[in-house]
Amino acid sequence: MSDTLLRQLQDIERIATQADVITGRCPHDRTVACGNCRLEAICLPAALGPEDLERFDAIIQRGRPLHSGDHLYRQDEAFSAVFAVRSGTLKSYHLNADGREQITGFFLPGEIVGTDGIGRGCHVNSVIALETASICAIPFKQLEALSSEVPDLLHRVMSLLSDEILREQRLLALLTSCDADQRIAAFLLRISARCTDLQHSATRLRLPMSRSDIGSYLGLRVETVSRAFTRMHKQGLIAVAGKEVTLLQLDKLRAMVSEG
Repeated sequence: MSDTLLRQLQDIERIATQADVITGRCPHDRTVACGNCRLEAICLPAALGPEDLERFDAIIQRGRPLHSGDHLYRQDEAFSAVFAVRSGTLKSYHLNADGREQITGFFLPGEIVGTDGIGRGCHVNSVIALETASICAIPFKQLEALSSEVPDLLHRVMSLLSDEILREQRLLALLTSCDADQRIAAFLLRISARCTDLQHSATRLRLPMSRSDIGSYLGLRVETVSRAFTRMHKQGLIAVAGKEVTLLQLDKLRAMVSEG
């Protein structure tokens, strides 16, 4: 290979790597270890020392990326693992007795999916990718065994479960005491906070979920969601361009939610 061609290939690789960093995309490298993952500080192994991190990494299973529309697992499937989202966005949903789909959550990089199956031994919800996503599977029996030996890991697991309970409580509070605009504002602020954790822009958000999905999650009709986005856009609180939403006045959005 000539020096010129080699330099060109190196330049292409460098540019692609920079693009992944800027956009938050993950190259879906199955050889990525917890110690060199960009999500280490916010994911399950956060705060583990080098030796414990190596032990944790040894139980991780990294498979092929999911593509948009692929299921991670389905409702009523046997529970065997929890999953860490390394890149992309997923949604969870529950099929009611009449076959209607109820959105129960959205999962972003660094978040843990699959805890709905811990209590019953089978999953209460289904989880599907909204875009290309890479996932780390963590076999639960091995996680339990390791947690009993590593107090910091046990504390982290309990903290994540506590966070999930708090999210459920906050969602319930939204559904019972807030109007449509307040629910949308709270939803956008939650996405913004997660983007901040990922060291992405706190104000420029990309929403891969549909307006219908957002409505199902927030207990609103899709028409109500669309009207709320339009109203907040006209008020100068947000700017909307398809799936791209820019938060123009964070303080006013926070004040709106606190009034609920």
